[in-house]
Amino acid sequence: MKAVFSEDTRHHDPKFYLLRGKVRQAAEQPERATRLLAGLAAGGHTVVPAERLGAGPRAGVHGADYLAFMAEAWDLWSAMPDAGPELVANIHPCRETTTYPTHVIGRLGWHTVDTSCPIGPGTYQAACAATDTAATAARLVLDGEEATYALCRPPGHHAFRDRAGGHCFFNNSAIAATELRERHGRVAILDVDVHHGNGTQGLFYRDPTVLTVSIHADPAVFYPFLWGFAHERGEGAGHGTNLNLPLPLGTGDDGYLAVLGGSATRMIQAFHPGALVVALGLDASEHDPLGGLAVSTGGFRRIGEAIARLGLPTVFVQEGGYLSDHLGPNLTAVLGGFTQAR
Repeated sequence: MKAVFSEDTRHHDPKFYLLRGKVRQAAEQPERATRLLAGLAAGGHTVVPAERLGAGPRAGVHGADYLAFMAEAWDLWSAMPDAGPELVANIHPCRETTTYPTHVIGRLGWHTVDTSCPIGPGTYQAACAATDTAATAARLVLDGEEATYALCRPPGHHAFRDRAGGHCFFNNSAIAATELRERHGRVAILDVDVHHGNGTQGLFYRDPTVLTVSIHADPAVFYPFLWGFAHERGEGAGHGTNLNLPLPLGTGDDGYLAVLGGSATRMIQAFHPGALVVALGLDASEHDPLGGLAVSTGGFRRIGEAIARLGLPTVFVQEGGYLSDHLGPNLTAVLGGFTQAR
């Protein structure tokens, strides 16, 4: 399988992470790329560089105000007296009753869902490189590759049209799906991250041409808390094209695979998409530091096999999966299971 990567994604190196009222080291570190590359090498996959595709893929998913903010946020912030080392919002306005702000502090609050997306000097460069990576992987599939993998960081599935959140700035999976939709008309996104893909759901909630299916830890007790419940089915023309499959905390291989091979597979098959995007979170691992679910390395191989049986042109887009000795082997397992089953 061809894998796409850009060294520019290493420039995002966040420090601030607020968890249960304590400031800790951010989980989304550049070392993730090193470990994922090792997993690709162990699986014998070919790594190719991302093309520089400009703003077009991002503009197809995100709003103009948000793109402008991301492009200039660091320069505006660092020009303020006594500015901190990263942009972290201290306000999140009620957008329904306020005016779009002009100051960088107000814009930061407007465009972020939470404090888990600090913006540093290299964040914009890395986030743009991640969108290039996802779009390049999608275009390779459009050019005839059966399946590709996009090593994106920062990840993207918590990013809405004009808001960052949960380590995510631009929605890489949505960008890949939008690229594929140009030819295929109907595309499915299967999100196997431990966290619900709330940004992806929000982007396509009223869109009948993109099916979003997410298998994740129960949001009643796990991030993102406010989205990801089973009753969320889409709205308007998109009603019925969103499926959330929340799982109890600690669910392991058999429980996970039963849902993937059951409701998720039936929904995707009934939608008849022309292509599939897999939002590949590896943080459902039993060894992931954020916890939540308990999928083994063997379980990830079975996940890859189940995805292969869908028989669709497929783009794997890296989402979560944090630092443990099992991160690389889990990537090797899921891609290996997919390629062997195909």
